[in-house]
Amino acid sequence: MTSLCLINQKGGCGKSSTCFHLAGAYAATGRRVLLVDADPQGSISQGFLGSQVVESLPAERTLALLFDESLQFRDRSRLVLSTGFDGIDLVPANYTLARHNAPEPERTGDLQYMLSEFLSDKNYDIVLIDCPPNLYACSWNAMIAATHVVIPVPPEDFGTQGIRSVHQAIANARTLNPMLRRLGHLLTRVDGRLVIHNRYAEKLRDAYGSYVLDTQVPEAAAFKVSLSGRRPVEFYDRNSKAAQSMRRLASEIDQRVSVRHPLVATGGI
Repeated sequence: MTSLCLINQKGGCGKSSTCFHLAGAYAATGRRVLLVDADPQGSISQGFLGSQVVESLPAERTLALLFDESLQFRDRSRLVLSTGFDGIDLVPANYTLARHNAPEPERTGDLQYMLSEFLSDKNYDIVLIDCPPNLYACSWNAMIAATHVVIPVPPEDFGTQGIRSVHQAIANARTLNPMLRRLGHLLTRVDGRLVIHNRYAEKLRDAYGSYVLDTQVPEAAAFKVSLSGRRPVEFYDRNSKAAQSMRRLASEIDQRVSVRHPLVATGGI
């Protein structure tokens, strides 16, 4: 089972959107996908279920169950919900997860392994873990549970700030999860008509070479329209530029996962 966590310290980088739409691309190929919402904002949960449903979920029906010792004897099998789309299931999150997203996650003892243990007996082809815009306990748990990390990066100054901290966090997580690999940086929200976007893309590739995925996620209206209808773009308009980019991304991820990529790249931003 391949498990990917999408991490960046900055919000608005396309982590949740990529998880949401990438799940559709994988499901369309017949694979079984589990989405894990590890962000207390619950963006992908709301994307599928709607904000009213997600905000009304009690802690024991969300990812918070894994981290709340007062709920440790509750039935964890009820955490996995159907999204209504064949091949896509979801472990939701909402505000109840926020108090468990503590800084200095390395000091949280056995709680560091909660997500890893939960996923250990799951029968899915791919797990996609959406992380909050920080490197606290939720992101840490995701890295301990995952096989690969993808770092979404929009082509702008703020989007590329903090990348070194993410790399260091991955290196730290490998002390507990030696299988973890940095799959690559994913350029998101790209408008190829903008010279500045092309320059940032070149800058990122100069710094990290093959650690930047070839696929770029465009700034496309179809992503937003399909999300407003609570469906991955693959199931909204599979011929759109947005859907095509998600299928290319899924294919490239498969190719990269099949090759054991070393952890450390030269250069830096």
